[in-house]
Amino acid sequence: GKAIDQGNPPTHESGDRPFDQSTNGRGGRFVENLILSSSRNRRMACNGDARGESAMRHNVVFGTAIATALLSGAAAAIEQQESLEQITVTAARAPLPVESVGSAITIIDRAEIERRQARYITDLLRAVPGFAVSQAGGAGSQTQVRVRGAEANHVLVMIDGVRANDPAAGDEFRWEYLTTGNVERIEVVRGPQSALWGSDAVAAVVQIITRSGGDDGALGAYVEGGAENTLNGAFHGNVGGERWSAGFSIERLSTDGFNISRNGNEQDGADIDTASLSMALDATDTISIDFGLRSVDAYSEFDAVDFFTTGLPEDSDVATDIRQNYARLGVSLGAEEQRLRHHLRARYYDSDNKDLVSGVEASSAGSDRVAFAYQADIRLGKNLLALALEHERTGFEQRGQTAFGSLDQDQSMDVMSAIADLQLYSGESISWLLSARFDDNSDFEDALTGRVSMAWDLGNDTRLRANVGTGRKNPTFIERFGFFPGQFIGNPELKPEQSTSYEIGVDFRAFDAADIQLTVFVQDLEDEINGFVFDPDTFLATAENMPGSSSRRGAEVAASWSPVSNIRLTASYTYTDSSEQDFLGNDVSELRRPRHAGSVNASYLFGQERSTITLAADYNGTRSDIFFPPFPEPSQIVTLGNYWLVDLAARHSLTRSVTLFARLSNLLDSEYEQVYGYRTQGRSAFAGVELRFGN
Repeated sequence: GKAIDQGNPPTHESGDRPFDQSTNGRGGRFVENLILSSSRNRRMACNGDARGESAMRHNVVFGTAIATALLSGAAAAIEQQESLEQITVTAARAPLPVESVGSAITIIDRAEIERRQARYITDLLRAVPGFAVSQAGGAGSQTQVRVRGAEANHVLVMIDGVRANDPAAGDEFRWEYLTTGNVERIEVVRGPQSALWGSDAVAAVVQIITRSGGDDGALGAYVEGGAENTLNGAFHGNVGGERWSAGFSIERLSTDGFNISRNGNEQDGADIDTASLSMALDATDTISIDFGLRSVDAYSEFDAVDFFTTGLPEDSDVATDIRQNYARLGVSLGAEEQRLRHHLRARYYDSDNKDLVSGVEASSAGSDRVAFAYQADIRLGKNLLALALEHERTGFEQRGQTAFGSLDQDQSMDVMSAIADLQLYSGESISWLLSARFDDNSDFEDALTGRVSMAWDLGNDTRLRANVGTGRKNPTFIERFGFFPGQFIGNPELKPEQSTSYEIGVDFRAFDAADIQLTVFVQDLEDEINGFVFDPDTFLATAENMPGSSSRRGAEVAASWSPVSNIRLTASYTYTDSSEQDFLGNDVSELRRPRHAGSVNASYLFGQERSTITLAADYNGTRSDIFFPPFPEPSQIVTLGNYWLVDLAARHSLTRSVTLFARLSNLLDSEYEQVYGYRTQGRSAFAGVELRFGN
């Protein structure tokens, strides 16, 4: 599908422009053609987590406080033109206006990516309310994203409609390898979405919409260099006609890295290559076809934990080599305005994750997922009912030979699903989303999940929102069947985790200038899986469903303000209280979840809209972590200090085709850790040039 930036078209090809309307949905353009759509295991053994999808997961519960609004400011120029609806393709089974959704939504467009000069999607998600990003080192280091205090595998990621969470990595998405070179738009829908998208969509859904072909031919490229011998470049283009379009993109990021452990001097580098191809064809007025391919090839070095002497990461000759492939094919029958429209979709994903020690493969884990779906969109006046059937087959494999025996195994699981999603409008001011999903799973009991969402337009730029839903997270293959010699053995008797979530919010404009979004949320999780339970039969760790429940409660506040048309200011604050019950039934705070987090962001457009300066500052409060000293010492709860992470970015368009840019990361040179024992990057500088030709 093709996406268009919100608000005014760019005055220059750099994408700089007077700042658009907020993500509350009161302005902006909409998506034209809509998309409907074990390397990690060893590293888990090195990092630490007390609750996870495997014994390794107890070593990697990441939780840095993050939050901000990334809401585009309201410009005076916008007020002089007609306000256009902003459309989401993620919050329902069929596209609908953002104002019709009761969930909190954030949309990040290409212009915001370029203003921030973000090279990783997680650099942008750090500024989204309720999001916490933790990275065990620098570029290519294991990265986890948590939403509203939930687990990292409770966030579903889709890329152009293809489920992208990796079954070979505990159903988590490999955020460390997702760069921004070919990303057009990011849609974030917080709250439970299992009724729409199934397992993993317990806390949020993040959809990455990539660049695609256009009606007019265009080529673009950029190259950037900077600290740690970092070199990043991309080349993309599109071509098309009245009824067809095609686009491609190639991106490479390479860095020598820095020493991520507290001791030693070994640099931990990374190489990430990403390529994609997309095509779309309107064969007739009622038949449209879309097709896409995407491939990621990455290599990253890291430091393993010295479990015998220090319990901390030390210089190690270990690395991860991964490959990911995505494919999608879709056919839509019927015009958008027709009463009945049909959609046929096929989606494919596979991953191959290898652990390397001294350059030699030590073990590997891989996965593949094939899904077929049929959906009928039925218009009932101004209401719309989407009915869908899906079949998904997921495979998992583990390979390796050790002194303890073979790691080789192959597992698979099938799910047949039926989904109903009704967009219902009560008069002119109230909209409802009523969703239900039935899953017939080959390995677990049948499951029913649901969602009710309401949005009420009160007038005067004020909107009330409410959302309630149930979520379901199936145990991972690693939790059920994983085996790590001397450390962990899986438990095939695990039950799925189940949650109930509530959310209420209000969006309004204050003083005719500031857009404010307030949200309060509550989530209760039952049958939570603890991936570090002592097994007296094997003397290893295993996974078990915990008695009682864990809870997440909090509030998000986001505000944006444009005092004049070329200045945008945003700020946010997030409070999160995330707790679980220990074996004695006592409530304890979950690890790496900060109670307090916030952000401020300022952008200034000047020089006849040819230049932009953006200052972004994220605050992360104190949070607890876990440290495992060498045996026989017991584990210890430690505290990670609070910090500010400040970045400064600047862009200047020399001509319509040539743009110069530069940025300073960690401007204050803050020393901080997001995961205990793993250092982060100090102050660093980068600069580059971007070329654009055609339309």
